[in-house]
Amino acid sequence: MSVFEGVIYVLGGFAAGIINTLAGNGSVITLPLLMAFGMPPNEANATNRLGILPQALSSVLSLKKSKRTLKLFRDGSWFFIPIILGSLIGAFLAVDVNPVVLKRIIAGVMLFVLFTLIYNPDKWLIATEVSRNRKTPLNFLAFLGIGIYGGFIQMGIGILLLTALVLVAKYSLRDGNVIKLLIALVLIIPSFLVFFASGQIEWLPGLAIALGSSTGAWFAVRYLLVLPQARKIIRWLLIGLLVVAIVYMLG
Repeated sequence: MSVFEGVIYVLGGFAAGIINTLAGNGSVITLPLLMAFGMPPNEANATNRLGILPQALSSVLSLKKSKRTLKLFRDGSWFFIPIILGSLIGAFLAVDVNPVVLKRIIAGVMLFVLFTLIYNPDKWLIATEVSRNRKTPLNFLAFLGIGIYGGFIQMGIGILLLTALVLVAKYSLRDGNVIKLLIALVLIIPSFLVFFASGQIEWLPGLAIALGSSTGAWFAVRYLLVLPQARKIIRWLLIGLLVVAIVYMLG
């Protein structure tokens, strides 16, 4: 890895850390970036987990531990079982997948995420249903499926988690985002261990991205989450990045 590549990885990781913390899908930057420097899709998919792990940890540790946050953490802990189980299943599936197939799957996921960003974003503007029972088979299956997907690819997992937390579990977007950060940390650990055991992780690029992404996550939690227009800005930024990445993946 050259110095130039290292700097680009750190900067890409920093941007991804901000996006992952505020909304999700920061991997739309880091995954194509790894492949743009010649890394095969399978290795890029594995290496990307090394960059995400410290970023997810930094996001959770940077949150202010208010009574509200701690309550949301307790509520969100119920989702750990389907998420961990699904993550392990997805990671084992991803280790031996054909690189060409994986690249097409990533492009398809990007198209789906782009659709979710454009189509009727106002339906997310709900208040948390405090008395709602969330220990249901529907929630279990929803988060099991997200866990399988997250273990398989990871790209767009933040948006999928937010979608399930808001539209299925009926949390507000703000409360759902707090729980999302915790679940994202729990989800990445088992899949990272599987990819670590597979030997597909490229450590220098992964550590460079990890440095940038953890710094970006800390910066976003401390300084950007409080801005009223931050989510709108990130949404349009993601739409632009997705269009560029889809063209690259299908090219």
